[in-house]
Amino acid sequence: MKKLILLLFTIVSFTSFSQLIEGNWLNTEKPEMNKAIEISQKTNKPIMLFFTGSDWCGWCKKLVKEVYKTSEFNTWARKNVVLVEVDFPRRNKLSSELTAQNNSLKQIFQPRGYPTVYFAKPVKGADGNVQFKTLGQTGYVAGGPTKWIASTNQFFKK
Repeated sequence: MKKLILLLFTIVSFTSFSQLIEGNWLNTEKPEMNKAIEISQKTNKPIMLFFTGSDWCGWCKKLVKEVYKTSEFNTWARKNVVLVEVDFPRRNKLSSELTAQNNSLKQIFQPRGYPTVYFAKPVKGADGNVQFKTLGQTGYVAGGPTKWIASTNQFFKK
């Protein structure tokens, strides 16, 4: 019985946090920022970058539980944004490619804490390189998905 419990604990420990978030999140198991940029440009939706410490950040876990796991958020997200998780776990290991991409995104956006959520539009420069126009940023907002969504909708007003 102890072995079964230990095995179950080990499996749960190594389960990716991102798999616990519902919806179509990119960048969770492999670097997919180029795919996110392509989708954003094709659909004219901004990218929502969720900077998180999935296995150690209490506020990140609270945001996921109270907002990102809800059907209200997932309905809103499908309609309005391209979801990208930018994770910096301490116990769970990411691939070296995903770690490098997440570190690059951290250099670009420079979040000061976790969770931090940036909304950005990719813009191709004259040199062909993609730059990001930041529309706004937020973090944990108390009150569940309705309040969180209301606080972020201001970034999309033209």
